[in-house]
Amino acid sequence: MNKKIELLAPAGDLERAKVAIRFGANAVYLGGKRFSLRSRASNFDICDIKDACDYAREYGAHIHVTINIIPHDEDFDGLEDYLKELDEAGVTAVIVASPTIIQTVKKVAPRLEVHLSTQMSTTNLKAIDYYKRLGVDRIVFARECNLEEVSMISKNSTVPTEAFIHGGMCVNYSGRCTLSNAMTLRDANRGGCAQSCRWKYHLIQDGKEMSQEDRLFSMSSKDLMAIEFLYDLMDSNVASLKIEGRMKSAYYIASVVHTYRKAIDEISETEKPLSEERLKYYANELSKAENRPTSIGFYRGLPTHHAHLYGINGAGVTHDFVGVVMNYDQELKIAKVQVRNVFAIGYELEVFGPHIDNQSFVVEMIKNSDGEYIELANQPMTIVEVNMPFQVEPQDLIRRK
Repeated sequence: MNKKIELLAPAGDLERAKVAIRFGANAVYLGGKRFSLRSRASNFDICDIKDACDYAREYGAHIHVTINIIPHDEDFDGLEDYLKELDEAGVTAVIVASPTIIQTVKKVAPRLEVHLSTQMSTTNLKAIDYYKRLGVDRIVFARECNLEEVSMISKNSTVPTEAFIHGGMCVNYSGRCTLSNAMTLRDANRGGCAQSCRWKYHLIQDGKEMSQEDRLFSMSSKDLMAIEFLYDLMDSNVASLKIEGRMKSAYYIASVVHTYRKAIDEISETEKPLSEERLKYYANELSKAENRPTSIGFYRGLPTHHAHLYGINGAGVTHDFVGVVMNYDQELKIAKVQVRNVFAIGYELEVFGPHIDNQSFVVEMIKNSDGEYIELANQPMTIVEVNMPFQVEPQDLIRRK
């Protein structure tokens, strides 16, 4: 069993990168302002990337940077200089989806590891041998691989492998989609995906509406949640377990990373699969950040109709996340909290963080920045004082129980 398996988390900006690392990620992947498929999520300039690398180093973690566009000729402008900058900033690996970019990395920044993106649809050992000859240091599985294939390939692969365990799925093979291009002129494979699959569609046949207003057609898939396969993936010699979601919030990242961190550590300690009771516990923890229904993806084979979202457009928004701990007075047992969502006197809340696990309490006192006692905290980003009967740390998160 790979007890030192990497937990790899996403980040759309520097704040979220720090959250992921603080809550237990061994590595974080992020994108710069160019060359990345999630261009709308890429808020990292080279200075931010360097700051992320410096922060990661303090925790013994690593930073991976996505350069995973399918490039046209004009997309190579500035690539070599960018790769050198990433190397100098302390980046560990780049995630790529082009043989030409692989070769460019090896030529101008050979210290960078090259990880082959899931966009390249790697599903067999012969493909891995080919990419190894090009210089690839890790293969990210196509999401379409089942558990048996992941296990067999990982145990026989000549390079380390990486598998997805949580997050968004794509209705097209490994994300190779042209719907966005056709409908919006935004190239999904060059960073501009409009997620056309998640739109609602009227179905017309022979000029007649085939769908009803409350049941419009969509091609959207449920998100992946692979907690029940965690032991098998760790036992199969996979090197890295990957969470999808560079567009997700800091609360989502903290919740999901924290839960998988605990589950991985429990399996490493016991060397046994999680019991049904523990699986239910971890699934419930993951559901607290869930904003779209989940399924098991392809791990048991071709997904059934139960893995499809019918008539749902995009992800919902959870309002369970209510605050961030700014500091704590142990003598007075009062925390200063930055408000994120509404809470009030009488609410039962719970705190979780890197060193605290779901400690709950009832709100009995709220005081605003003017020193006035209030019944309701409903102004986002303001600072209030709240009773807190146990020790907490700055940056711990508070949510509704």
